[in-house]
Amino acid sequence: MDSILKIKYTLDALFGQGVSRYLPKDVVITYSKNTGRIKHVHQNDHLLCTLRTDGGLAITPYFAQILLKSKKFRENCLEIDDESKAFVQEGSSVFCKHVTWCGKSILIGSDVTVLHGGKVIAVGKAVLSTRMIKSFKKGVAIKIRDSLKSTNSGV
Repeated sequence: MDSILKIKYTLDALFGQGVSRYLPKDVVITYSKNTGRIKHVHQNDHLLCTLRTDGGLAITPYFAQILLKSKKFRENCLEIDDESKAFVQEGSSVFCKHVTWCGKSILIGSDVTVLHGGKVIAVGKAVLSTRMIKSFKKGVAIKIRDSLKSTNSGV
C-alpha cells in the first residue's frame, strides 16, 4: 500500500472521515531501518506525526494546528480555561474542572488536542470520555504527551 494513502486512512479512522484532506502535500516519510515500516512524517523541518506500533498516530501540536481547519477534527479537541493554560503548556495533565468546552468524539484512550483561545497548546491521551469529562468536577481528563513548551514547535 502507498505510504501516503496509509497515513490518510489512519487519520480518517482516528479523527473522522475527511480529516486526511488537510494532510500537507509536501510530506517526507522516514522508514525504520530494521522493519521498513513508516516511522515519522515530516513537513519541512517540522515533525507532523509518528506511527505507533499499534497502528495509531502520535500527532504533534504543530500538526494538530494544521488539522484544526477540519470540523470533524475539532470534535476530538477540548478547550481549557486561563487558570490552567500555563500548567498544561508545561506538560501537566488537564483536570475536568478546567475544561470549558469538550468535543463529542473523545473516547477513553484516544488522542486529544488541547486548545486555549482556539490555538493548540498541547496534545495528549484521554483518561475519560466526553460524557465523563462534562459530568465530573474532579480528576484527570487528559494526560499530556506533547506540549508547546516541551517542544519548540513554534505554533
